[in-house]
Amino acid sequence: MRILVTAPYPAHRLEELRNWFGTVIYQPWIERGTAYSAEELKELIRQTEAEALITELDELTQEVIDSWKPKPRFVAICRATPSTIDLNALKEQDIPIFTAPARNIQAVTEWVIANIIAFYRHVHRSEKWLKEGNWTDWLYPYKAFRGQQLSGKKVGLVGLGAVGQSVAKLLEAFACEISYYDPYVPQERFPHYTVKSLAEIFAESDIVSLHLPSIPQTKRMITRELLQLLRPDALFVNSSRASVVDNEALIEILENRRILGAVVDVYDHEPPTEQDMRLIRLDNVLATPHIAGSTVEVVHNHAQIINAALYEWHVSKQ
Repeated sequence: MRILVTAPYPAHRLEELRNWFGTVIYQPWIERGTAYSAEELKELIRQTEAEALITELDELTQEVIDSWKPKPRFVAICRATPSTIDLNALKEQDIPIFTAPARNIQAVTEWVIANIIAFYRHVHRSEKWLKEGNWTDWLYPYKAFRGQQLSGKKVGLVGLGAVGQSVAKLLEAFACEISYYDPYVPQERFPHYTVKSLAEIFAESDIVSLHLPSIPQTKRMITRELLQLLRPDALFVNSSRASVVDNEALIEILENRRILGAVVDVYDHEPPTEQDMRLIRLDNVLATPHIAGSTVEVVHNHAQIINAALYEWHVSKQ
């Protein structure tokens, strides 16, 4: 079998694929600096005579899938909820699909905790101030950058899936009071957390952190009305997807300093438009460029998960 790998992949995992399947063509998007468009991917499949694909961010559209003759033996996607791949088209043609849903749980968890603390302790503002040579009065920073501790905060999690659970577990070490909203997770599973309505989460929490997938049911789920319930000292955190939030309302609330601030990693447009930059530039927003799930370890994780699934599938076919 000829397998085209466009996702970043460690050398020893590529060697495993060769041992099991035969030929591996490794052309990762990260080395060219951008994902393959639908037309580029279609041409690459044709040139390499690929019989299967391991991808991450490329545009695998219905047109690409329909043009692939004979149809691929399998498609492996190094993500949990791919937004650039037509899963329905794959399913309609009975093409085996493999995903890596747990690859970045720890990475996102650490981003959430680290950036909440960085926001509370004015890490970025004080570093900028210090590097600009502003420290002339030795007592000034002690007063100007006096922050807050995460310890003991009331944290409301919207979504208690794998990432939400991982975040909650780390928050326990900070003696945080944890509540959550997730209609798919019964309280019996986590009796030491408090189940609340969405309105209660937003009205009563010191920190509201979103952990939602981007699906039709969650689009703009975090409405203006919910955001307006946030307390003046509340911190809003979004490491999931921009599509779940009414970001226009969020920008207005932050511009008017109705809440303490926000920690954000995802935007309606990436790269950002001027509207997104309104949010990013605010001094009460800690913004990062969609990197919560981007670590060296994540690449090793997704390769391990995909290879384990492919090996099991390969053995079952023998």
